[in-house]
Amino acid sequence: MNAPSLSEQEVIRRQSLEEMRRMGIDPYPAAEYPVDGYAVEIKETFADDAPQRDVCVAGRVMGRRIMGKASFMELQDSTGRIQVYVNRDEICPGEDKDLYNAVFKKLLDIGDFVGIKGYVFRTKTGEISVHAKELTVLSKSLRPLPIVKMKDGVKYDAFDDPELRYRRRYVDLIVNDGVKDIFIKRSKILNSMREFFNSYGYMEVETPILQSIAGGAAARPFITHHNSLDIDLYLRIATELYLKRLIVGGFEGVYEIGKNFRNEGMDRTHNPEFTCMEIYVAYKDYNWMMGFTEQMLEKICLDVNGTTEVKVGDNIISFKAPFRRVTMIDAIRENTGIDITGMDEEQLRDVCRRLNIEVEPSMGKGKLIDEIFGETSEGKYIQPTFIIDYPIEMSPLTKKHRTNPELTERFELMVNGKELCNAYSELNDPIDQYERFVEQMRLADKGDDEAMIIDKDFVRALEYGMPPTSGMGMGIDRLAMIMTGNPTIQEVLFFPQMRPEKKKALPTDENAETAE
Repeated sequence: MNAPSLSEQEVIRRQSLEEMRRMGIDPYPAAEYPVDGYAVEIKETFADDAPQRDVCVAGRVMGRRIMGKASFMELQDSTGRIQVYVNRDEICPGEDKDLYNAVFKKLLDIGDFVGIKGYVFRTKTGEISVHAKELTVLSKSLRPLPIVKMKDGVKYDAFDDPELRYRRRYVDLIVNDGVKDIFIKRSKILNSMREFFNSYGYMEVETPILQSIAGGAAARPFITHHNSLDIDLYLRIATELYLKRLIVGGFEGVYEIGKNFRNEGMDRTHNPEFTCMEIYVAYKDYNWMMGFTEQMLEKICLDVNGTTEVKVGDNIISFKAPFRRVTMIDAIRENTGIDITGMDEEQLRDVCRRLNIEVEPSMGKGKLIDEIFGETSEGKYIQPTFIIDYPIEMSPLTKKHRTNPELTERFELMVNGKELCNAYSELNDPIDQYERFVEQMRLADKGDDEAMIIDKDFVRALEYGMPPTSGMGMGIDRLAMIMTGNPTIQEVLFFPQMRPEKKKALPTDENAETAE
């Protein structure tokens, strides 16, 4: 295979690497570097009247200004950036001045990692900086960074192509302000959620990702093959059925935060690999779960953003509890003027025709109602709204409504026009559950490739007895989109799934070495 062609800057950097080695400088040293200071903390705690503070900092060189024997560099660590003052006569005294000229002026590049030992001071212009007494090369960068520069008030050389940003997130995190903050907030979301669940005494668990039956949701699975057992397995589409087995086994509250996989389309709100949280609590119903969900989301929004409101596009979303509750039938009625109560499949198909909604012959009543709601109503609910009491055909794992056997005790929470979570009073009647699975198989026979497969072991578990239980599942990626105000799922995934890479040059900064 031919070696990849190198740009002029990449050739120069490799030459600098070899020159460092000839000079006896290890460009990739193995020893621990004793970092004890960070950019943000240093600047926040500095006081002009405090004793001199010696520090050891490390990070990536993001800019340099060389002025004879005195120079400044901008160092970026995991918290932010800080200026470093470098004086030739201090870091390379006497005969080592040539070393300063060779290394600092010629061989050191923007993007390189360096360590600095020195002390904190304020420059004559008022900028808190580190005065270098010792400089160590920690890692040589062989590709120039696309450093954004300004010319006549206009930015150029920006690394803003979405495909390149998502494919090369490591570069995106280095050069684009605010990207790291999105993922810091995502981590805060998960920490806040775990704190909330743990405060109730519920236990975090792990269940299989490789499953013999892809159950717990209506979705198309990924299929793989286990060579030793010589069987096909599925990457899980949901954690539901295993978590409910644990409720059968005697746990009162369990939750799992992990990856699910669905072999479906990709768009601004869907990725085939996504993070989902599911929680199941014994002796509760969907009414209790609505209040529980409100409290959780209010806490998360406060923990992440310091307020119960968040701006998403042009909308200000308030997570201050309580949230509005609307039945699915009423939601369709208030948005279309049509009452679908008691309609059979043909009548629902007629409604779809009247509303110009395209449907497939394989769709049963549940799918038809879902299409009507999705096309006419879902996008209308911007503020958090519980859509409750779904028709039984849409919910094969849900307990029948206690006052209307045509409905189920289910809710979905709509936020900013999209579903954020799905919850039930869980079906714990094993005979009813088996009949619902059989009905799903009839839909599969009609061509519905998302219909559920009968999970006989799960039915067997229910036959041992499962207490009244409420469960809820929430998409973490979509929650992160809302809490960070981002319109696309790709912005909140470190490494979203991408199409095979086409040959496309990474923008480089040919003049990075002189960037301000």
